[in-house]
Amino acid sequence: MFNYKLSTILFALATVMPAAAQQAKDEIYANPRLSGSNHLVYPGPVQDRLTAAPKGYHPFYISHYGRHGSRYLIGRDEYDVPAAVLARADSLGKLTPLGRDVLRRVRLLRAEADGRLGELTPLGAEQHRQIARRMYERFPEVFRGSVTVDAKSTVVIRCILSMENELQELLRLNPDLIIKHDASEHDMYYMNQSDHALSARKTPRRALVAWNDFASRHVSRAALMSRLFADSEYVKYEVDTLDLGNRLFKLASNVQSSPLGSEMTLYDIFTKDELYNFWLADNASWYIGYGACALNGGTQPFSQRNLLRNIIHEADSCMTLERPGATLRFGHETMVLPLVCLLGINGYDLSTACLDSLESKGWINYKVFPMGANVQLVFYRRSATDGEVLLKVLLNENEARLPLPSDLAPYYRWNDFKEYYLRKLDGYGR
Repeated sequence: MFNYKLSTILFALATVMPAAAQQAKDEIYANPRLSGSNHLVYPGPVQDRLTAAPKGYHPFYISHYGRHGSRYLIGRDEYDVPAAVLARADSLGKLTPLGRDVLRRVRLLRAEADGRLGELTPLGAEQHRQIARRMYERFPEVFRGSVTVDAKSTVVIRCILSMENELQELLRLNPDLIIKHDASEHDMYYMNQSDHALSARKTPRRALVAWNDFASRHVSRAALMSRLFADSEYVKYEVDTLDLGNRLFKLASNVQSSPLGSEMTLYDIFTKDELYNFWLADNASWYIGYGACALNGGTQPFSQRNLLRNIIHEADSCMTLERPGATLRFGHETMVLPLVCLLGINGYDLSTACLDSLESKGWINYKVFPMGANVQLVFYRRSATDGEVLLKVLLNENEARLPLPSDLAPYYRWNDFKEYYLRKLDGYGR
């Protein structure tokens, strides 16, 4: 056993203790950007000092999967539709002064994203340079000398550019690194697996009914519409308030990733309660779609079974090398979230049919998949010939717990990890 510093002990306890009943509500009230779920800008690690490795153990390999950094919204309609709805109302004199100003801001955001839909923003590039820098500084032994960094990306440009920004920063820190980088359909079977049969089971009727009931109890757009429109009759007959409210919330959530984010916001058109309630509905939707939700059989995290097998097999292969370096993978939040659930990191393998219990049980999506989200598996051993390999998992660069027994937590024995997860993967579909 090894000694823990008090700060490390307190951090470990925080990761295993049940969440407060309204943890997310308090956090969103203090920081409205958290309500954006997957649109949250990368917050960086909250844990400054990592737990020291057991005596004699040193990091020798890192296996990673990361989400692209901050981006513009992906679909043209996400900008065009709210602009068109507000512009039509303005032409008829139906907007309040606030509504006219919101139209102005939406048009600015649309112009900024013109020709850049779904692309990495400058902030997104910087996020990945910083992640690479911290990885290098925290685990210098892994990147020392002329070791190989093998990086792969999905074929989406924002992921490719995220990868390249990390690699350029690593090369700046150590020009002797041997860099391999690729983005090919060849690897998409595990980098961004498509499983149409599993996806088709996401929203059976019971899940859809449960979510609609949950959302209807929490989200109301009437007050928002009254702040934007001067004529309630016009709103009643001419405005799809459900669609417009959702689109404005999405725009507001993504301003933080935009270059315009330093100059403007759209969060001011919502109350804190509205932001929290929009998040509640989003959180439940992501849970149904990618978590181990009992309403649809709890199997959606297995969408990342090929990725987890790749992580395990690559690690086994790299352990035969004296200096294996790092394996870096770059993709999307729709991989990071179910991977975290499949691994059961920090209790995100929670399986329940009660959507009202998610927050109190600590299933809080923005803690998993902000822009730039990443899972790092850091491997330790005493020597290249030592058969006792340990690993620890970092979620967004913070030490995380796994559903495995360990007398060395947050370190786990590789053989225990491999046996547990291969058995879990082998059991899928039986």
